[in-house]
Amino acid sequence: MLIYILKRILIAVPLIFGVLTLTFFITRLAPGDPAALFIQPGISPNVAEQIRAQFGLNDPLPVQYVKWLGNVLQGDFGRSFSRAQQPVFDVIAEALPITVTIAALTLVANFTFGILIGIVSAVRQNSFLDRFLTVTGLFFYSMPEFWFALMMIILFALKFPLFPASGLNEIGAESFGFVGFVMDRIWHLVIPVTVLSVNGAAGIARYVRGSMLEVIRQDYIRTARAKGLPENVVIFKHALRNALLPVVTLMGSSLPFIFSGALFIEVIFAFPGMGRVTVDAIFARDYPLIIANTFISGSLIVLGNLVADVLYAVVDPRIKL
Repeated sequence: MLIYILKRILIAVPLIFGVLTLTFFITRLAPGDPAALFIQPGISPNVAEQIRAQFGLNDPLPVQYVKWLGNVLQGDFGRSFSRAQQPVFDVIAEALPITVTIAALTLVANFTFGILIGIVSAVRQNSFLDRFLTVTGLFFYSMPEFWFALMMIILFALKFPLFPASGLNEIGAESFGFVGFVMDRIWHLVIPVTVLSVNGAAGIARYVRGSMLEVIRQDYIRTARAKGLPENVVIFKHALRNALLPVVTLMGSSLPFIFSGALFIEVIFAFPGMGRVTVDAIFARDYPLIIANTFISGSLIVLGNLVADVLYAVVDPRIKL
Protein backbone atom coordinates (compact mmCIF):
# COMPACT_ATOMS: atom_id res chain seq x y z
CA MET A 1 0.00 0.00 0.00
CA LEU A 2 2.75 2.46 0.97
CA ILE A 3 4.69 1.75 -2.26
CA TYR A 4 1.53 2.31 -4.29
CA ILE A 5 0.89 5.66 -2.58
CA LEU A 6 4.49 6.78 -3.18
CA LYS A 7 4.24 5.80 -6.87
CA ARG A 8 1.03 7.78 -7.26
CA ILE A 9 2.61 10.83 -5.63
CA LEU A 10 5.62 10.60 -7.95
CA ILE A 11 3.34 10.33 -10.98
CA ALA A 12 1.34 13.34 -9.74
CA VAL A 13 4.40 15.61 -9.68
CA PRO A 14 4.88 15.84 -13.50
CA LEU A 15 1.09 15.96 -13.93
CA ILE A 16 0.73 19.04 -11.72
CA PHE A 17 3.85 20.58 -13.27
CA GLY A 18 2.33 20.14 -16.75
CA VAL A 19 -0.91 21.80 -15.63
CA LEU A 20 1.05 24.73 -14.18
CA THR A 21 3.06 25.10 -17.40
CA LEU A 22 -0.12 25.20 -19.50
CA THR A 23 -1.63 27.73 -17.10
CA PHE A 24 1.50 29.88 -17.35
CA PHE A 25 1.32 30.16 -21.15
CA ILE A 26 -2.47 30.40 -21.39
CA THR A 27 -2.65 33.30 -18.92
CA ARG A 28 0.01 35.22 -20.82
CA LEU A 29 -1.59 34.58 -24.18
CA ALA A 30 -4.90 35.97 -22.92
CA PRO A 31 -5.59 39.63 -23.76
CA GLY A 32 -4.94 42.21 -21.07
CA ASP A 33 -2.01 43.70 -19.20
CA PRO A 34 -1.48 43.36 -15.42
CA ALA A 35 0.37 46.68 -15.37
CA ALA A 36 -2.81 48.43 -16.55
CA LEU A 37 -4.03 48.37 -12.93
CA PHE A 38 -1.26 50.76 -11.98
CA ILE A 39 -0.95 52.83 -15.15
CA GLN A 40 -3.28 55.81 -14.96
CA PRO A 41 -4.14 58.07 -17.91
CA GLY A 42 -1.43 60.66 -18.45
CA ILE A 43 1.26 58.72 -16.60
CA SER A 44 4.81 59.10 -17.87
CA PRO A 45 5.88 56.39 -20.36
CA ASN A 46 9.05 55.90 -18.31
CA VAL A 47 7.05 55.16 -15.16
CA ALA A 48 4.85 52.72 -17.07
CA GLU A 49 7.96 50.99 -18.39
CA GLN A 50 9.39 50.74 -14.86
CA ILE A 51 6.17 49.13 -13.63
CA ARG A 52 6.27 46.53 -16.41
CA ALA A 53 9.96 45.87 -15.72
CA GLN A 54 9.24 45.43 -12.01
CA PHE A 55 6.72 42.70 -12.82
CA GLY A 56 9.07 41.13 -15.38
CA LEU A 57 6.59 41.70 -18.19
CA ASN A 58 9.15 43.23 -20.58
CA ASP A 59 11.10 39.99 -20.89
CA PRO A 60 10.40 37.63 -23.81
CA LEU A 61 7.97 34.83 -22.94
CA PRO A 62 10.66 32.08 -22.84
CA VAL A 63 12.73 34.20 -20.44
CA GLN A 64 9.70 34.78 -18.24
CA TYR A 65 9.06 31.03 -18.19
CA VAL A 66 12.65 30.18 -17.21
CA LYS A 67 12.59 32.73 -14.39
CA TRP A 68 9.20 31.48 -13.21
CA LEU A 69 10.38 27.86 -13.33
CA GLY A 70 13.47 28.67 -11.27
CA ASN A 71 11.37 30.38 -8.61
CA VAL A 72 8.77 27.59 -8.49
CA LEU A 73 11.44 24.93 -8.04
CA GLN A 74 12.52 26.88 -4.97
CA GLY A 75 8.94 26.99 -3.68
CA ASP A 76 8.46 30.67 -4.52
CA PHE A 77 5.29 31.37 -6.50
CA GLY A 78 5.86 35.10 -6.40
CA ARG A 79 3.85 38.05 -5.15
CA SER A 80 0.37 39.10 -6.13
CA PHE A 81 0.15 41.91 -8.69
CA SER A 82 -3.27 43.07 -7.54
CA ARG A 83 -2.90 42.75 -3.75
CA ALA A 84 -0.12 45.19 -2.90
CA GLN A 85 2.70 42.73 -3.65
CA GLN A 86 1.45 40.35 -0.94
CA PRO A 87 2.97 36.84 -1.22
CA VAL A 88 0.48 34.66 -3.08
CA PHE A 89 0.55 31.91 -0.47
CA ASP A 90 -0.42 34.45 2.19
CA VAL A 91 -3.47 35.32 0.09
CA ILE A 92 -4.29 31.65 -0.40
CA ALA A 93 -3.75 30.87 3.31
CA GLU A 94 -6.61 33.25 4.10
CA ALA A 95 -8.96 31.91 1.41
CA LEU A 96 -8.22 28.16 1.39
CA PRO A 97 -9.82 27.24 4.77
CA ILE A 98 -13.11 28.77 3.61
CA THR A 99 -13.19 26.76 0.39
CA VAL A 100 -12.05 23.56 2.11
CA THR A 101 -14.80 23.98 4.72
CA ILE A 102 -17.45 24.40 2.04
CA ALA A 103 -16.06 21.46 0.02
CA ALA A 104 -15.87 19.18 3.09
CA LEU A 105 -19.44 19.96 4.17
CA THR A 106 -20.65 19.49 0.60
CA LEU A 107 -18.84 16.16 0.26
CA VAL A 108 -20.37 14.85 3.50
CA ALA A 109 -23.86 16.04 2.49
CA ASN A 110 -23.47 14.60 -1.02
CA PHE A 111 -22.68 11.09 0.12
CA THR A 112 -24.89 11.04 3.22
CA PHE A 113 -28.08 12.04 1.42
CA GLY A 114 -27.14 10.37 -1.86
CA ILE A 115 -26.53 6.99 -0.23
CA LEU A 116 -29.67 7.16 1.92
CA ILE A 117 -31.88 8.15 -1.03
CA GLY A 118 -30.30 5.45 -3.22
CA ILE A 119 -30.92 2.76 -0.60
CA VAL A 120 -34.56 3.79 -0.15
CA SER A 121 -35.14 3.82 -3.92
CA ALA A 122 -33.58 0.38 -4.35
CA VAL A 123 -35.42 -1.23 -1.44
CA ARG A 124 -38.73 0.29 -2.58
CA GLN A 125 -38.12 -0.38 -6.27
CA ASN A 126 -40.96 0.59 -8.64
CA SER A 127 -43.04 2.03 -5.79
CA PHE A 128 -44.46 5.57 -5.81
CA LEU A 129 -41.65 6.66 -3.47
CA ASP A 130 -39.03 5.26 -5.86
CA ARG A 131 -40.56 7.07 -8.83
CA PHE A 132 -40.91 10.30 -6.86
CA LEU A 133 -37.28 10.21 -5.72
CA THR A 134 -36.11 9.34 -9.25
CA VAL A 135 -37.98 12.21 -10.91
CA THR A 136 -36.99 14.68 -8.18
CA GLY A 137 -33.36 13.58 -8.35
CA LEU A 138 -33.31 13.98 -12.13
CA PHE A 139 -34.86 17.45 -11.78
CA PHE A 140 -32.19 18.66 -9.36
CA TYR A 141 -29.37 16.86 -11.21
CA SER A 142 -30.25 18.79 -14.39
CA MET A 143 -30.49 22.17 -12.64
CA PRO A 144 -27.62 24.68 -13.11
CA GLU A 145 -26.08 25.47 -9.74
CA PHE A 146 -25.86 29.25 -10.27
CA TRP A 147 -29.57 29.41 -11.17
CA PHE A 148 -30.51 27.23 -8.21
CA ALA A 149 -28.43 29.47 -5.93
CA LEU A 150 -30.28 32.58 -7.12
CA MET A 151 -33.66 30.87 -6.64
CA MET A 152 -32.69 29.81 -3.10
CA ILE A 153 -31.65 33.38 -2.27
CA ILE A 154 -34.92 34.78 -3.62
CA LEU A 155 -37.01 32.19 -1.78
CA PHE A 156 -35.25 31.72 1.57
CA ALA A 157 -33.38 35.02 2.00
CA LEU A 158 -35.74 37.58 0.46
CA LYS A 159 -39.33 36.27 0.34
CA PHE A 160 -39.02 34.16 3.48
CA PRO A 161 -35.93 35.55 5.26
CA LEU A 162 -34.84 32.42 7.09
CA PHE A 163 -31.17 32.45 6.06
CA PRO A 164 -28.68 35.20 5.19
CA ALA A 165 -28.05 35.90 1.51
CA SER A 166 -24.33 36.65 1.64
CA GLY A 167 -21.23 36.74 3.78
CA LEU A 168 -19.70 34.19 6.12
CA ASN A 169 -20.83 35.87 9.35
CA GLU A 170 -22.90 38.74 10.62
CA ILE A 171 -21.08 42.00 11.24
CA GLY A 172 -19.72 41.90 14.78
CA ALA A 173 -20.14 38.12 15.07
CA GLU A 174 -16.88 37.97 17.04
CA SER A 175 -18.79 39.31 20.03
CA PHE A 176 -21.11 36.27 20.02
CA GLY A 177 -18.49 34.05 21.67
CA PHE A 178 -16.99 30.93 20.15
CA VAL A 179 -20.19 28.85 20.08
CA GLY A 180 -22.27 31.75 18.79
CA PHE A 181 -19.68 32.55 16.13
CA VAL A 182 -19.63 28.92 14.90
CA MET A 183 -23.44 28.68 14.85
CA ASP A 184 -23.63 31.96 12.92
CA ARG A 185 -21.09 30.62 10.41
CA ILE A 186 -23.10 27.40 9.97
CA TRP A 187 -26.29 29.42 9.49
CA HIS A 188 -24.61 31.40 6.71
CA LEU A 189 -23.43 28.20 5.00
CA VAL A 190 -26.83 26.45 4.90
CA ILE A 191 -27.94 27.77 1.49
CA PRO A 192 -24.52 27.53 -0.25
CA VAL A 193 -23.87 23.98 0.93
CA THR A 194 -27.44 22.97 0.02
CA VAL A 195 -26.99 24.37 -3.49
CA LEU A 196 -23.70 22.52 -3.99
CA SER A 197 -24.81 19.22 -2.44
CA VAL A 198 -28.26 18.76 -3.99
CA ASN A 199 -26.90 18.23 -7.49
CA GLY A 200 -24.18 15.81 -6.33
CA ALA A 201 -26.49 13.88 -3.99
CA ALA A 202 -28.95 13.32 -6.84
CA GLY A 203 -26.21 11.82 -9.03
CA ILE A 204 -24.82 9.63 -6.23
CA ALA A 205 -28.34 8.38 -5.42
CA ARG A 206 -28.66 7.05 -8.97
CA TYR A 207 -25.35 5.18 -8.67
CA VAL A 208 -26.28 3.72 -5.28
CA ARG A 209 -29.72 2.65 -6.48
CA GLY A 210 -28.33 0.81 -9.51
CA SER A 211 -25.56 -0.81 -7.49
CA MET A 212 -27.92 -1.84 -4.69
CA LEU A 213 -30.40 -3.39 -7.13
CA GLU A 214 -27.59 -5.50 -8.56
CA VAL A 215 -26.29 -6.58 -5.15
CA ILE A 216 -29.61 -7.49 -3.48
CA ARG A 217 -30.28 -10.01 -6.27
CA GLN A 218 -27.12 -11.96 -5.42
CA ASP A 219 -27.28 -15.45 -3.90
CA TYR A 220 -25.57 -14.49 -0.64
CA ILE A 221 -28.28 -11.88 0.02
CA ARG A 222 -30.98 -14.52 -0.45
CA THR A 223 -29.00 -16.81 1.86
CA ALA A 224 -28.80 -14.09 4.52
CA ARG A 225 -32.56 -13.60 4.34
CA ALA A 226 -33.16 -17.35 4.43
CA LYS A 227 -31.18 -17.47 7.69
CA GLY A 228 -33.77 -15.16 9.20
CA LEU A 229 -31.54 -12.14 9.57
CA PRO A 230 -33.40 -8.82 10.07
CA GLU A 231 -33.90 -6.85 6.85
CA ASN A 232 -31.91 -3.88 8.11
CA VAL A 233 -28.93 -6.17 8.83
CA VAL A 234 -29.19 -7.69 5.35
CA ILE A 235 -29.35 -4.27 3.68
CA PHE A 236 -26.85 -2.27 5.70
CA LYS A 237 -24.33 -4.95 6.70
CA HIS A 238 -24.28 -7.33 3.75
CA ALA A 239 -25.64 -5.47 0.71
CA LEU A 240 -24.53 -1.88 1.29
CA ARG A 241 -20.81 -2.59 1.73
CA ASN A 242 -20.58 -4.29 -1.65
CA ALA A 243 -22.90 -1.76 -3.30
CA LEU A 244 -20.62 1.08 -2.21
CA LEU A 245 -17.62 -0.18 -4.20
CA PRO A 246 -18.36 1.81 -7.38
CA VAL A 247 -19.57 4.75 -5.29
CA VAL A 248 -16.25 5.10 -3.44
CA THR A 249 -14.50 5.98 -6.69
CA LEU A 250 -16.88 8.91 -7.09
CA MET A 251 -15.43 10.53 -3.98
CA GLY A 252 -12.23 11.57 -5.71
CA SER A 253 -13.83 12.42 -9.05
CA SER A 254 -16.45 14.61 -7.36
CA LEU A 255 -13.80 16.99 -5.96
CA PRO A 256 -13.22 18.85 -9.26
CA PHE A 257 -16.96 19.47 -9.58
CA ILE A 258 -17.20 20.66 -5.96
CA PHE A 259 -14.31 23.08 -6.40
CA SER A 260 -15.65 24.39 -9.72
CA GLY A 261 -19.09 24.79 -8.15
CA ALA A 262 -17.54 26.57 -5.19
CA LEU A 263 -16.14 29.15 -7.60
CA PHE A 264 -19.64 30.26 -8.63
CA ILE A 265 -21.06 29.90 -5.13
CA GLU A 266 -18.35 32.04 -3.55
CA VAL A 267 -18.95 34.79 -6.10
CA ILE A 268 -22.73 34.68 -5.71
CA PHE A 269 -22.64 34.62 -1.89
CA ALA A 270 -19.63 36.98 -1.57
CA PHE A 271 -17.41 34.46 0.23
CA PRO A 272 -13.69 35.35 0.29
CA GLY A 273 -12.63 31.82 -0.66
CA MET A 274 -10.44 30.33 -3.37
CA GLY A 275 -13.13 30.71 -6.02
CA ARG A 276 -13.61 34.42 -5.36
CA VAL A 277 -9.85 34.98 -5.20
CA THR A 278 -9.40 33.14 -8.52
CA VAL A 279 -12.09 35.16 -10.27
CA ASP A 280 -10.63 38.45 -9.00
CA ALA A 281 -7.13 37.32 -10.05
CA ILE A 282 -8.33 36.45 -13.57
CA PHE A 283 -9.99 39.85 -14.05
CA ALA A 284 -6.86 41.58 -12.70
CA ARG A 285 -4.52 39.43 -14.86
CA ASP A 286 -2.72 38.51 -11.62
CA TYR A 287 -0.52 35.78 -13.11
CA PRO A 288 1.25 34.59 -9.91
CA LEU A 289 -2.03 34.28 -8.00
CA ILE A 290 -3.76 32.43 -10.85
CA ILE A 291 -0.92 29.89 -11.10
CA ALA A 292 -0.72 29.41 -7.32
CA ASN A 293 -4.50 28.81 -7.15
CA THR A 294 -4.17 26.28 -9.96
CA PHE A 295 -1.38 24.52 -8.06
CA ILE A 296 -3.43 24.26 -4.84
CA SER A 297 -6.60 23.13 -6.62
CA GLY A 298 -4.73 20.57 -8.75
CA SER A 299 -2.94 19.16 -5.70
CA LEU A 300 -6.21 18.78 -3.78
CA ILE A 301 -7.84 17.01 -6.73
CA VAL A 302 -4.91 14.60 -7.13
CA LEU A 303 -5.01 13.94 -3.39
CA GLY A 304 -8.75 13.27 -3.58
CA ASN A 305 -8.30 10.72 -6.36
CA LEU A 306 -5.54 9.01 -4.38
CA VAL A 307 -7.75 8.81 -1.28
CA ALA A 308 -10.56 7.31 -3.41
CA ASP A 309 -8.24 4.59 -4.73
CA VAL A 310 -7.01 3.74 -1.23
CA LEU A 311 -10.56 3.64 0.13
CA TYR A 312 -11.52 1.30 -2.70
CA ALA A 313 -8.94 -1.18 -1.45
CA VAL A 314 -10.06 -0.73 2.15
CA VAL A 315 -13.72 -1.39 1.32
CA ASP A 316 -12.91 -4.42 -0.84
CA PRO A 317 -9.86 -6.37 0.45
CA ARG A 318 -9.83 -8.34 -2.81
CA ILE A 319 -8.50 -5.26 -4.59
CA LYS A 320 -4.73 -5.25 -4.78
CA LEU A 321 -3.17 -1.86 -5.40
